[in-house]
Amino acid sequence: MSRHVAIVTDSTAYLPSETMERHGITAVPLTVVLGDQALEDGTEISARSLAVALQKRRPVTTSRPSPEVFAAAYRAAAEAGATGIVSLHLSAEISGTYDAALLAAKDAPVPVRVVDTGMVAMALGFCALASAETAEAGGSLDEAVAAAEKRAAGTSAYFYVDTLDYLRRGGRIGAAQALLGSALAVKPLLQLDGGRIDLLEKVRTASKAIARLEEIVVERAGSGRVDIAVHHLAAPERAERLAERLCERVPGLVDLHVSEVGAVIGAHTGPGLLGAVVSPR
Repeated sequence: MSRHVAIVTDSTAYLPSETMERHGITAVPLTVVLGDQALEDGTEISARSLAVALQKRRPVTTSRPSPEVFAAAYRAAAEAGATGIVSLHLSAEISGTYDAALLAAKDAPVPVRVVDTGMVAMALGFCALASAETAEAGGSLDEAVAAAEKRAAGTSAYFYVDTLDYLRRGGRIGAAQALLGSALAVKPLLQLDGGRIDLLEKVRTASKAIARLEEIVVERAGSGRVDIAVHHLAAPERAERLAERLCERVPGLVDLHVSEVGAVIGAHTGPGLLGAVVSPR
């Protein structure tokens, strides 16, 4: 799709492929390293394959895209007619993706505005959609950036995980917090705060933690117009039940997305993840 402002994001936005195609959004893939294999997130490894590998305790790591991959995406957008590019990425606190995009932007054939959204998963996806819709309406590069930043500022993301071990191994949460959770045998609720994954609450059982997650999302959504995404890894029944309850309890719900996270995020959360993103319009 040719337009003046193009939108680039990364594979952790977890936007449906038909949505990206409709809005002309390009997603640059991160990499999952499974044993001695380097695989593209979203295309060469599925979330289900990752979950099986994690359950078998196979070594799994992740890495950012190279600046060269971003450079190729920026060239392709320029060749398709873009006169400017907004490049929106997951939090720089948890990935070097933003830094790689910055390096590539220096030599891009058209101006590129690289934005650290401080988000991940559909919290990032909603930012990309806001930016794309602004660009489609004829908005300038600055206006498309502002739309994404405004959406990010109002968006919240909450996660339940069965264990903090995967986040600890990947360095995404402090060892002291992970040790505390294990020692007390609690079920942790997490949130994105300042681009970091922080412990929000500790709950005694999985069922109580998931019920509390629901309450937090309902409180955060309020009565205004809001989009919500429910994410999971190898826990589709949990996700569907949560989505059904949110449909009943959030009066201003506009769009609801339910999806399994990709391998990059799944590698750091482990099977059993249940997450919810609340993004006011």
